[in-house]
Amino acid sequence: MSADLEHIKQVYAEADCLYTEAEVEAAIERMGQAITAELANSNPLVYCIMNGGLVVSGKLLTKLNFPLEVDYIHATRYRNETTGGELDWKVHPSTSMQDRTVLILDDILDEGHTLAAIVEFCKAQGAKAVQTAVLVEKKHDRKAVELESDFIGLQIEDRYIFGYGMDYKSYWRNAPGIFALKGH
Repeated sequence: MSADLEHIKQVYAEADCLYTEAEVEAAIERMGQAITAELANSNPLVYCIMNGGLVVSGKLLTKLNFPLEVDYIHATRYRNETTGGELDWKVHPSTSMQDRTVLILDDILDEGHTLAAIVEFCKAQGAKAVQTAVLVEKKHDRKAVELESDFIGLQIEDRYIFGYGMDYKSYWRNAPGIFALKGH
């Protein structure tokens, strides 16, 4: 076990810092301003997608100085072709979305399968509008679905990244910045 922990420590020590803590915090501030400008009068229901969205949600919610309700979603999408985007719910949403504006908060928009499936789920539950906010959007041509986030904190190169909610083998979600795995 200690060898694994040493490896985890080494990954962080050797990682490339793509965005410092100050740069990420500034991006979250900008996101908060944009979301406030658009949703302040809509009484939104804000969903944090666990586990990745935990850090950005916690930071971002303090920037949204208007009435809103908060809940969380914990879902993963099966990765094989036979299930076609079905979500595996770890925790179902507990607040009704009927006729509500819904804002979904997540850490990253990469290929978009899970986020798109959650957006469709919210629409099927009767949400009158569904918007998304992601801290990071990865730039590449592998997007499997046509999904653009309504609010994006940072654009990032196509590397294996961690920090601010994103993990490396379940570690470093707590890293103070956004880092890329060395050589990836």
